[in-house]
Amino acid sequence: MAANQIIAQDGFAESGFVLGVDTCGPSGSVALAQFDGKTLQILGQTGLAGRSYSATLVAATGELLEQHGLVLGAICAIVAVNGPGSFTGVRVGLSAVKGLAEPAGIPVAVVSRLAVLANKAGIANSALDAHRHEVFLRIGREGVEARELLAGAGELAAIAPPARIVFCDDAAGGLLGAAWPGTELLRFEAPNATDAMELAIPLIEAAEFVDLALLDGHYLRRSDAEIFGEPVGQKSA
Repeated sequence: MAANQIIAQDGFAESGFVLGVDTCGPSGSVALAQFDGKTLQILGQTGLAGRSYSATLVAATGELLEQHGLVLGAICAIVAVNGPGSFTGVRVGLSAVKGLAEPAGIPVAVVSRLAVLANKAGIANSALDAHRHEVFLRIGREGVEARELLAGAGELAAIAPPARIVFCDDAAGGLLGAAWPGTELLRFEAPNATDAMELAIPLIEAAEFVDLALLDGHYLRRSDAEIFGEPVGQKSA
């Protein structure tokens, strides 16, 4: 995974409309807000059914803008959730964001879905179902930058259990409960594009955006093709 280089955006408009995009979970969303330089006023959000992002994301974005009498050029920034989550969902979302941002010269800020969930709950630790009896995990310690990793039962057993952690799906909750019986498990609704924009306010204020040429997904693990595929250069017998 290429690192997403953070760059300061010269000439960034300090207020305007912000678009949020999240296609990392079983369902997704696109949201629109007005930014006054300090706060966001949410204008609307449209849900996206899972496995339909490639067919619905751009159309839903256009409809949301049209509902508020806006064109893409009125957008001063896009906030994209870049994972972790489904490979297909992450890639479709980021490809669409690039397609919207590059021609119009719109700066893009990215946030982690784990960080969005943690911020929504107001605690440092969060977990998401990663399938295969694993979770995407965010562990935050006071005075230490939070770390994000992929963890199964073995990895969870080797980590000092946090006092509290938030999750949003049954599979993650079951794995955490079995590994950390003394940890308080808090269930919240899955994060969405509106939640992502709220987390990204400091990035927008500071005009800290990614270099679109280096924008990549935050996957935390290899794809099925990388795991089960044939090594490059190796021919079948």
